[in-house]
Amino acid sequence: MSLDLGLTLIPIEISFIEFIILCLISFFSSALSASIGLGGGIMTITAFIYLINPLAVIPVHAITQANSNFFRALMMRKDISYTWIKPFILGTILGVTIGGQLAFNMPKHLLEGIIGIFVIYSLWGPKSINFTKPTNLISLFTGIITSFATMFVGGTGPLVAPFVKSTSNDRKVIVATQGAYMSIQHGLKILVFGILGFNFGPYIILIISIVLFGILGTWFGKYLLNLMPERLFIIGFNSIITVLAIKLIYSPIKVWFF
Repeated sequence: MSLDLGLTLIPIEISFIEFIILCLISFFSSALSASIGLGGGIMTITAFIYLINPLAVIPVHAITQANSNFFRALMMRKDISYTWIKPFILGTILGVTIGGQLAFNMPKHLLEGIIGIFVIYSLWGPKSINFTKPTNLISLFTGIITSFATMFVGGTGPLVAPFVKSTSNDRKVIVATQGAYMSIQHGLKILVFGILGFNFGPYIILIISIVLFGILGTWFGKYLLNLMPERLFIIGFNSIITVLAIKLIYSPIKVWFF
């Protein structure tokens, strides 16, 4: 009886096996983010788009990433830099408000294509964006642009990272501050999706499960990732995600041209 009840609480579009897969993905993506500061969001959003209703991907993904980043920021709270955080928060509020009005009206295949393009850019695009000197204005615009984008593509950590990196040369400060910025951005995104009427109810058991697995992944991430050479892991990770992203990009092409 309890098993049947548990299964009925799983979103109807996913099977029990897919439910387990999503929990494991949350674990490993949090482990990745905790170890190198980036990458977990891309892994999660790429998997979610294949297993969850595309219109629910961004809201549910926001909760998993808010949890992962918040827990990381909490563990490293002494290293967080708050110097430029206020204008970033203001920019994020503006960005998620504008982006949220458009996200719900976007066709499924177009959303898949945008996420696919973003994933490809995050993995293979130029990494040489430099902020010579952080300012309140740059922090504000970083918040606006990245938070607007995150309403459509989910994990925009690679877009926020160059600004955060420009604020400090200390690796611990960069990783901790990145976690703080992204937990704020994803938290505000969750609030906007709720105000706009997204129903998190059908996904509550899934959300709780992936949050718990994400916490475990954050704690044990550095030990898990040390089991294989970093270069081998990065090659395998990039290759798999690239193939999945190309398949996503093909979705709108198939609808429009075939």
